[in-house]
Formats: sequence, C-alpha cells, structure tokens
Amino acid sequence: QVQLVESGGGLVQAGGSLRLSCAASGDTICISAMGWYRQAPGKERELVAAITSGGSTYYADSVKGRFTISRDNAKNTVYLQMNSLKPEDTAVYYCNAESYCSGSLRDYWGQGTQVTVSS
Repeated sequence: QVQLVESGGGLVQAGGSLRLSCAASGDTICISAMGWYRQAPGKERELVAAITSGGSTYYADSVKGRFTISRDNAKNTVYLQMNSLKPEDTAVYYCNAESYCSGSLRDYWGQGTQVTVSS
C-alpha cells in the first residue's frame, strides 16, 4: 500500500506561481512513476506531468514551458512547480503513484488539492 498526501494548492492571480507537493509513504520502494493529474469542473481528469524513478519526465502540451515536475527520492516526494498560471489551469490537482510490486501494477491517488487562478 502507498499513501499520498498533497499540499500547496490555493488561489493565485493569472501570471502567478504555485508549487504543489506530494509526499508518499508506505511501500514507496515499489513506486515506479509519479505524476500529477487535474480535473476541472465538467471535464475529464487529464495527465499534466509525470516523472519516472529514473528521472524521465512527461508534460502535457498545455503546460510545457510553464510547469516543472521534480522528485526527491530521499523524501519520497514529488513536486509540481507551476509558473505563468492561467485561468484555464484552474482545477483540482491529484497526485498519482504507479506501483509495481510482486507482479502487480497498481495506481494510488492523493485526495486532491484545489488550484484556482483568477483573471
């Protein structure tokens, strides 16, 4: 089992910055990749950014050049630095961990943190 606790959401004006954190605990040795998803009202959840245990990263086109995902393996924490925020970035952001242990692949989710960008 893996537990994820997010922090860092809030209200910011357009053009501002926020940093989200996601601390993992439990069977963290099994985590192969971590990422951030978001879900805006009336829309499907979408992948924003992801990082593997080896440090490879992925970004959605809508956030490239503005968001940066990083990972501190010693602290079992993943961060999402969000700069130049836009109103369309407003959503609930969820941390995700992909775990592969004993031949089983599982996804774990945090509780979500609200990010609101005002125009």
